[in-house]
Amino acid sequence: MPILVHKYGGTSMGTTERILSNAHRIAADIRRGYNVAVVVSAMAGETNRLLGLADAIDPKSSGRERDVLASAGEQVSIALMAIALHKVGIEAVSFTASQAGIVTDPFHTRAKIKSIDAGRLRSVLEKGGVPVVAGFQGVTDDMEVTTLGRGASDTSAAAIAAALGAERCDIYTDVDGVYAADPRIVRGARKLARISYDEMLEMAGSGSKVLQTRSVVFAKKYRVPLQVLTSFEDKPGTLISEEVEGMEEILVTGICSDKTEARISVYGIPDQPGIAAQVFEQLASQGLSVDMIVQGKGEDGLANMSFTVTKSDLNDAVKATEVVAKKLKARQVSVDEKIAKVSIVGVGMKSHGGVAAKMFRALADKGINIYMISTSEIRISVVIDEDYTELAVRTLAKDFDLIEEDEGVVSA
Repeated sequence: MPILVHKYGGTSMGTTERILSNAHRIAADIRRGYNVAVVVSAMAGETNRLLGLADAIDPKSSGRERDVLASAGEQVSIALMAIALHKVGIEAVSFTASQAGIVTDPFHTRAKIKSIDAGRLRSVLEKGGVPVVAGFQGVTDDMEVTTLGRGASDTSAAAIAAALGAERCDIYTDVDGVYAADPRIVRGARKLARISYDEMLEMAGSGSKVLQTRSVVFAKKYRVPLQVLTSFEDKPGTLISEEVEGMEEILVTGICSDKTEARISVYGIPDQPGIAAQVFEQLASQGLSVDMIVQGKGEDGLANMSFTVTKSDLNDAVKATEVVAKKLKARQVSVDEKIAKVSIVGVGMKSHGGVAAKMFRALADKGINIYMISTSEIRISVVIDEDYTELAVRTLAKDFDLIEEDEGVVSA
């Protein structure tokens, strides 16, 4: 029998009534001839509540203990979902990440999945039952509990779908699909019926909160279609899959904004080969990821370098940067948290010229200055002052025709 993976986010798990509703949906897919595996998040607000307890005692508490604490939220959810499935007549077995065979690297609070031994999950499926797995978490080879970063239950679901060879992974959330722009900012933003893995990957990495980047990476690598749906209504969602004929006819598919990054700048470093390697090797040794990078000539033949990291990693990134900056006798390290990244994405950029010029002119006409620029084959990202984020998104949505039936735009 074909396998579906259902993933339910925090709002979809927010009440016992919602959990029972989800159980009925799972039962309906089983009646349609599918085997179903389920991945769940903690109930809405629960992870924040748990980490708030840690902060009340010690805001600088260890990552290891914070992971043990935060992972408890999903353990509640898997038990409740299994109980709900039993209630509607479906056999189900709850699994923590360790029981499900999800092995990660050792970086607490931001671990990455290394492997999944799905044998126990398959055993339940083969007997006609539903394995219910805790998202967001894993264990190391040494059986240390880890978490994958906030919002990472999507990643858990995509990884489990890949491990099981699932036909599709359905992500149930509080939004009914992927939109060309944030509908809270752009009234009438177009809902997308379908989007390619590459476009979704760029949008997720550029600030779209619908899916986490790593979930799309797993889906693309193992060719598992993802579908974003709402658990609150029975209506079509957005399918994320391989690129199909006709996608390149659309110049820009979507616009994203991201206020979760900060910029670190290092001034007065030697302008010679190997310097950038030293900076980013130091960051990599701490398990830290960098997004946008710019390097240019400074004074006295020295160089300046700027790069962005997530604000959640900022303190660790600054410490790591200061270590290498001291070795390089850099003049200064500075931090700017008042920035935003705005990106346009579309496979149509492969075959259409002038997209960057149109984007930059639209921003310039609104008096929006650009601090950093980064591009890929299907994405252009700029860093701007965060105060201009909504104006930039509204302007670009209008200029690239991403609004349904000229609905107009509103501020957030």
